[in-house]
Amino acid sequence: MTPGQGENQPGGQSGPPQGWNAPPSPPAHGQQYPGYAPAPSAPTGYGAPQAMERPMTVRAGLGAFIASIVLSLVGQVVTLLNWQTIIDWSFANAGIQPGADTEAALQTAEAAAKVGSVAAFVFIAVYGLFVWFAWSGRQWARIVLWVLGGLGIASGLAGLAVGSPLPFLSALGVFQLLILIAAVVLLAMKPSNEWYRFRGWQRATGRG
Repeated sequence: MTPGQGENQPGGQSGPPQGWNAPPSPPAHGQQYPGYAPAPSAPTGYGAPQAMERPMTVRAGLGAFIASIVLSLVGQVVTLLNWQTIIDWSFANAGIQPGADTEAALQTAEAAAKVGSVAAFVFIAVYGLFVWFAWSGRQWARIVLWVLGGLGIASGLAGLAVGSPLPFLSALGVFQLLILIAAVVLLAMKPSNEWYRFRGWQRATGRG
């Protein structure tokens, strides 16, 4: 045997066995393993709310407001088609019988009612605009709808107490009252509050 054969390297160390490969070194800090994409990032920062889609409470609540607007339009059309019946009924309930001596009062009442009818159509259009802003996540529009819904509920209760010469209008008033109550409650529920908070955060941070 020649010198160096079968002996260890100087210092007692021997090289790696033949065919042995060193394991891959771990990636540096901040790098990803090959084949793995970075995890998606969620909204961060102090006070950042959880991302969410428009909840069913908002959809149903605003849908109820739209249904109330449609019922108001139907009520206005029915009132115009039965104008004289409603005017005569209003005067009879007030203890005034239509006649020559009350002709001026009748004309004044009819003019005031016509102006009120036109104003009601304008109000319905503005009402729909507030619903659109609330659908886009504007918190102030939701507050306005709460106020209008509360006024509508009070008006509906007063209307039920007074009554109507047309049973159809009375039934319509009951349905509209129930729909307004549901609309106000749905927009005040927790999922609605969280979604409006998220939409406000998006606009404040330039993400919405």
